[in-house]
Amino acid sequence: MKTCPLFSICGGCKYDFASPNYRAEKIKKLDGWNLSDEPFWAAAGARRRADFCFSGGDFGFYERGTKNIVHVENCPNLLPEINAVLPKLGKLPWAGTGSALVTVCDNGIDLAINSDVPYFTREFKESVAGLPFIRVTWNGNIVMQTAMPKISFAGHTVDYPPNAFLQPTAQSEGAMREFVMSHIEPNARVADLFCGLGNFTFVTNADGFDIVGIGIKRDLFKNPLTVKMLNTYDIVIMDPPRAGALTQTKLIAESNVNRVIYVSCNPITLRRDAKILTAAGYKITATAAFDQFVGSDHWEIATVFEK
Repeated sequence: MKTCPLFSICGGCKYDFASPNYRAEKIKKLDGWNLSDEPFWAAAGARRRADFCFSGGDFGFYERGTKNIVHVENCPNLLPEINAVLPKLGKLPWAGTGSALVTVCDNGIDLAINSDVPYFTREFKESVAGLPFIRVTWNGNIVMQTAMPKISFAGHTVDYPPNAFLQPTAQSEGAMREFVMSHIEPNARVADLFCGLGNFTFVTNADGFDIVGIGIKRDLFKNPLTVKMLNTYDIVIMDPPRAGALTQTKLIAESNVNRVIYVSCNPITLRRDAKILTAAGYKITATAAFDQFVGSDHWEIATVFEK
């Protein structure tokens, strides 16, 4: 395949990941980043989660540059398990306008729906009953469930809550985990901030802190770790949302933490927070890039700061 048949039609991808020029085009987005090694490239066709949209009974992806919906029965960027259910999803009696997050978990497929219609209909419940999902939720309410969805991180299994954040491919998740682990010494005292479901927490034997996840339920935007708390750790891992971690970074800059491993999906907020750390005496010792959102113009950047 030399081109994706949906490219330039659906708005899911900025670059044609099936094109032989894909890597050369996307790597231009890394201009200005001094990488320690070659970028990590996730394979196309390995994406384990996808956010679809629906409106007026139509289901699919948004057409590029519009709110029109393109009906999709097969996306070459998705795992076969997702493509297998797409034709059936397109025929469901969708009510209102919203999104449908399909996630391939360890033990089956989860479907989390968010709609401007508060409650699902009887017809919808009956329609999904025979489909190959282990759980379906509508605005957080369970439509059907045959098992609790599970996700594993390097052998440690956790429950997967509806709409929880998960790296788009298991490959990129593992690559980022390996990068972080390579900068953690045995017996180091580690805090994993914005820890989510624990991609870095378990393998580093860290204390996990998050708003929603497996760690201590702490809103790190409103209630970041104090300098006194930070001083009990040798290393801090941070993987914040796109907004970055401005307030928490300022406190880290005042602390005695020796190393900060900052993983970011937003280079803009990473650069902002990096200026705070470098002004406080931290030096960048390693930087890695991960093409985990294949086809998009997004890069995941991981940077190590030391002082």
